Amino acid sequence: MPATPVINLRKGHAVRYNNDVCVVTDTELKTPPRMASFVQMSVRSITIGKMYNLRMTSNESLESVNLVKDNHEFSYKDGDGYHFIHPETFEDVLIGEDKLDAKTRGYLIEGQKYLVVFADDVVAGIELPANIIMTVTDSPAGVKGDSANNVYKEATTESGMRVQVPLFIGPGDKISVKTEDGTYLGRAN
Repeated sequence: MPATPVINLRKGHAVRYNNDVCVVTDTELKTPPRMASFVQMSVRSITIGKMYNLRMTSNESLESVNLVKDNHEFSYKDGDGYHFIHPETFEDVLIGEDKLDAKTRGYLIEGQKYLVVFADDVVAGIELPANIIMTVTDSPAGVKGDSANNVYKEATTESGMRVQVPLFIGPGDKISVKTEDGTYLGRAN
């Protein structure tokens, strides 16, 4: 693959660093006064999970790695990690806990489809949809007379994630949650 200037790299891009495939997790262009600009970036190795903090001049380059995204259904979690099944080939893809952060794990629901990301035929992680339908499993009852505008309570979803929801939401209700920040979007059917 061709080299890509580090100034053009964004979160989610895959690069080769230290003879390992890494995914960019954060990048920022810094231009201090009376100094040359540089790129401060963090990359995570997809094989060993190690984080690297890099400081490179804006004219340096890193080798790009091709990312492939494929739909898989989350099947179950066991001691080895998280199992995703390809819907057509029924191939089981195992993703270790080290490749999924706590936020991402909170959105995993059995039977839901996710994009599994591969870099050089190695699993790099998963890509969450913009929002996801979750079932509320536990929610305190709303207090009568507590009906002022924008009053929220904490509810627990089927994955164990906690979401702030309006008072009228109760156990068994399906809600839509924005995966970017975990906010309640509305009731779902």
